[in-house]
Amino acid sequence: MKIVVADTDSVGSDMDYTLFDELGECTYYDDKITDDNAAERLADAKVLMINKSAISDKILDAAPDLELICEFATGFDNANIEACNRHGVKVANVVGYSTMSVAQHTFSLLFYLMENSRHYDEFVKSGKYANQSHFCCLDIPFNELDGKTYGIVGMGNIGRKVAEIATAFGARVIFYSASGKSTCTDYERVEFDELLSRSDVISLHCPLTDRTRNLFDKNAFDKMKKNAILINVARGAVVSEQDLYDALTEGKIAAAGLDVLSPEPMAKDSPLLKIQDSGKLFVTPHMAWASTEARKRCLEEVKENVVAWQKGQKRNIVNP
Repeated sequence: MKIVVADTDSVGSDMDYTLFDELGECTYYDDKITDDNAAERLADAKVLMINKSAISDKILDAAPDLELICEFATGFDNANIEACNRHGVKVANVVGYSTMSVAQHTFSLLFYLMENSRHYDEFVKSGKYANQSHFCCLDIPFNELDGKTYGIVGMGNIGRKVAEIATAFGARVIFYSASGKSTCTDYERVEFDELLSRSDVISLHCPLTDRTRNLFDKNAFDKMKKNAILINVARGAVVSEQDLYDALTEGKIAAAGLDVLSPEPMAKDSPLLKIQDSGKLFVTPHMAWASTEARKRCLEEVKENVVAWQKGQKRNIVNP
């Protein structure tokens, strides 16, 4: 069985991909499958593994033997499910592999902003601390998470883990169901406007859908507390970047921590690049999902998806 493994540059050159060699004849590419290279790369391939490659009808036309696409991810919008259905190709994703990694990064972003970490680190390294007479510096006050209201958008696996951690820090957790279908009863569920008005911190853990695209726009920022911090580790397009820029520069909210943008890589003309104050805006390059442990779990889960498919089992198939 011929297997093509693409997008390894998105998953990491430090990973050991040889676990897939046990499944069949594997060919590896560090870049994406495209309309231009599909015919050459996918000839006779039955399984394709991808992370960010955008699957088109042209790619599928060039791969008549293709039967299964495995995502190195939970999201599968790049797989073009309608096109895959037309060509009789199944798509399998992986779930739950990055929960701990994303939850951890959520609080990494939050506490960097809450405690003005860059400011104080630079203060010490500049030599100013060594040259002052008193033992501390408190020129920018910071607050505790204890006693604050922590709002969550999207109460899936990651949202629940974040809620658990926020609760351990003493925060009161409320959430808005992005799908409208949440069955979670462990935390207070509220409507969107109430989440905006009550929350001191809001973190986003929802998928990108028609319901959530530009959910955080000018109207939403106008309803948030001026001391609120927004954390987005979901999808970039859930937040309007222009409206976020306006909210931050106009003082509508205190700060934002982002791990996702729209598009990715970041647009060269993104208004957010104008904000150089890391106490107001902290951005990381879509890395929340990618702890070493999470990426290893991801590869192992993809392997299990292929093994199950070989046995006729529909493990994690998203278009059954």
